[in-house]
Amino acid sequence: MKRAASVIAFMTVAAVACAQYGQGLPETAERLEDHVTYLSSVSLEGRMAGSPGEMAAAEYMYDCLYEAGVTMLSPRSGQDFSIVSEGDTVFSRNIVGIVEGYDSILRNQYIVIGANLDHIGTNILTVDGRPVRQIFPGANDNASGIAAVIEVARRVASSSFFFRRSVVFVGFGAKEEGMAGSWYFANRAFPDIDSVSMMMDLRSIGRSDPGSRFTYYTGVPNPEINSLVYGISQVGAFYVPSAGEGVMPAGDYLPFYEKNIPVMLLTAGPDRNNRTVRDTAPQLDYEMMDYICDFVYHFIREAANLEEMVSRPLAVEEGSGARTGVEGNDGERVYSPYEVDTPPQFFKGDAGTFLNEWVYTYLRYPEIPLNQGISGTVTVEFVVEKDGSVTNVRAVRGNDQYLEDEAVRVISASPKWKPGVLGGEKVRVKYSVPVEFRLRQKK
Repeated sequence: MKRAASVIAFMTVAAVACAQYGQGLPETAERLEDHVTYLSSVSLEGRMAGSPGEMAAAEYMYDCLYEAGVTMLSPRSGQDFSIVSEGDTVFSRNIVGIVEGYDSILRNQYIVIGANLDHIGTNILTVDGRPVRQIFPGANDNASGIAAVIEVARRVASSSFFFRRSVVFVGFGAKEEGMAGSWYFANRAFPDIDSVSMMMDLRSIGRSDPGSRFTYYTGVPNPEINSLVYGISQVGAFYVPSAGEGVMPAGDYLPFYEKNIPVMLLTAGPDRNNRTVRDTAPQLDYEMMDYICDFVYHFIREAANLEEMVSRPLAVEEGSGARTGVEGNDGERVYSPYEVDTPPQFFKGDAGTFLNEWVYTYLRYPEIPLNQGISGTVTVEFVVEKDGSVTNVRAVRGNDQYLEDEAVRVISASPKWKPGVLGGEKVRVKYSVPVEFRLRQKK
């Protein structure tokens, strides 16, 4: 009963929050600040997947979209789904709304724009022998993305007569649990997924480290998206992203990308405050967010009015090193990371970054060892080729075939790295990493 009362309290706060923060504010920047302030507030306790705080964020987003005139496709409590995470069942939800296009034919094609509702919650530290509870607010990561989706939806709903195609707005639950919400949307909840023209993922758009730039990623080359961005840049009035190079940061675009749907991940760039207690609402640049929302609105308006759907990307071919781990160039020496001048880099990080930002993000605990209570560490070897692709992926040590296969699957799907360099030349480098499968202890 105590937990139920807590949930009701959170829902009540969410019900009134949008009316408090979204009304009577003439400037988009002010509304953005108010959205982020609520979503990253202490009362939501870091919005961990499946928590009352995540539910409150979902309720808040629903209220704001509904008040903006968006037609809601989900109930106020969201499209529910559940996942098994380290032995426990996590219940989460997506919030989904739509602004239908005016064209009688093209309205049955969709532009999807979304961001994740959840964050990493809380943590307990021991200070001077006493437990201290930390709350990770998640203002930039990713209350900023949700706030932008709300404000872009407000603008699209008020100008729907400009949009031939329909625009779907989504708050994804459980991003921190292997992109569970976006996977559920793309594979279970949205019946017309093949009619999605493109998907845009907004992530950490409120702040970045000095020198970083507003950036868009497409995963694989997509000239049409590049052309749309370039066309908008010619107007000269908007905050326009630069094309991202190298590894795409993890995001809810992935289940769409895997279906060969054109994707566009937008981010203001790396922010050292992300996933720390310092990621708070006062740290964000709301004027910049306003400019980014302006760009997003004009971009999706252009995409929604193309005569044809955005072309499917130049798909990652079967047999490419990044996807399948095929053999590299036999006969060429393979170095260790300690033998080269510059080791390979994964998104400006090392093998530890690769484990945290990619492997553990997409790793799923296989059902059979999970049910049997089997855990352990799988040691996986792989080669980073001279073009950055990951090949020759194999498990060299482990205690369960299912765990080994899952570790190999995730690492084989790695995006390209920045290759290693020796004597000014790119070289092949072999890594060995431990992939841990841990069962959550029952309380």
